[in-house]
Amino acid sequence: MLACSFVLALAACKSETPPAPPARAIVTVQPVTTQTLAVRQSLPGRTVAHMISDVRPQVGGIIQKRLFTEGQEVDEGQVLYQIDPASYQAAYDSAKGALAQAEAAVLAARPKARRYRELAAIDAVSRQDTEDAEASLRQAEAEVAVAKAALRTARINLDYTRVTAPISGRVGTSAYTPGALVSAGQDGALTTIQQLDPIYVDVTQTSAQLLALRRQLDSGALRAVDGKVKVEIILEDGSAYGQEGTLTFVGTSVSTSTGNVVLRAVVPNPDRLLLPGAYVRAVLPMAINDRAILIPQSAVTRNTRGEAMVKLAGDGDKVVERIVRLGDALRDQWIVSGGLEVGERLIVEGGSKAAAGQAVTVEEAARATSVASSTQAG
Repeated sequence: MLACSFVLALAACKSETPPAPPARAIVTVQPVTTQTLAVRQSLPGRTVAHMISDVRPQVGGIIQKRLFTEGQEVDEGQVLYQIDPASYQAAYDSAKGALAQAEAAVLAARPKARRYRELAAIDAVSRQDTEDAEASLRQAEAEVAVAKAALRTARINLDYTRVTAPISGRVGTSAYTPGALVSAGQDGALTTIQQLDPIYVDVTQTSAQLLALRRQLDSGALRAVDGKVKVEIILEDGSAYGQEGTLTFVGTSVSTSTGNVVLRAVVPNPDRLLLPGAYVRAVLPMAINDRAILIPQSAVTRNTRGEAMVKLAGDGDKVVERIVRLGDALRDQWIVSGGLEVGERLIVEGGSKAAAGQAVTVEEAARATSVASSTQAG
């Protein structure tokens, strides 16, 4: 009986000992800070040749030769086609002879007019004869001027039989072959030359996007980028183009059919990698956000209503849940547009182990590397 009493007393003592508190969850936090962020916008666009020239004949005739290789680079003034010059050479020679004839008439009329002036001074000839001699000289000189103009015209037409490149660039396919008959002012071009270095990139931005950007700038939420606007080109396969362009033109009106504003950039194209009509995306720096808040994407969850939520270490190291507004994604981070204040402690690791209101053990995270820019899809 004594043994039983001792066991009961020992059990009673053990039942009076309070249970040990559960161990606190360990979470990693980082302070909410701001940083300077270049806000960039990615806009769709198409490449456009810097200069385009249709090559057309200025005179009619039979094409004798084609003097270029399709697709090659040609220089301004380079001969592309030779039109049969025989008739134009004959017209030039005829005009040259007419000029010589007119100049000979002047040589005959000039001394006669001079002699008549001298005789008229001593009343040896009538005034009428003197005036007729002067008129004959003036008429001969006028015929020389007309003959010179005709000779220049014949020379121009003869030169036009050599069809030259109006600009430097890459020549396209030839629509006509040797033996074809062409005429001045015809609708069809012989070929087309496009200047591809540099090349234009025309992109579009909606008027709503432009209006939203201007409102942010006016409110002071964003700061404008000074100086020339550099443009990064993303090719159709997603790779970055090796040359950086410059924004040269912003449209002065909004398209009534699409509601877009056209922007144009000039991009170096020394290797002719960009061809006219290619689809690209242009990434433009639009403004500077001096107070941008970025948080890791892993720190964000969604509630049953689909709202973005984060967990914070509040007073007494207790977990606080907060709904936040997210902007654009930047690699593995979100840009936060509302819901967080500078200095708050954001739980970036271990948040799944702690519920709202639960006390936790807090550890500081290593400071993250700042991000320089944000790209918004257009």
